[in-house]
Amino acid sequence: MKALLFTNWHTMRWVRLAFALFLFAQAYIVKEWMFIGLGLFFFIQVIFNLGCGINGCSIPKTKSRKYE
Repeated sequence: MKALLFTNWHTMRWVRLAFALFLFAQAYIVKEWMFIGLGLFFFIQVIFNLGCGINGCSIPKTKSRKYE
């Protein structure tokens, strides 16, 4: 878990973190608490490094087939 949090920080991960923090701040300032749900969505993507970015959703180029 420690390696997942502290490695592989690319540009899109930083952008998601900034956007999540922005949404949390907006939820507090504007009192629109639905922004917290959207902010949590992006924050979970940051923590677990999920999402389609930097080959996150690409199909692997190598195929492994075993003929039995």
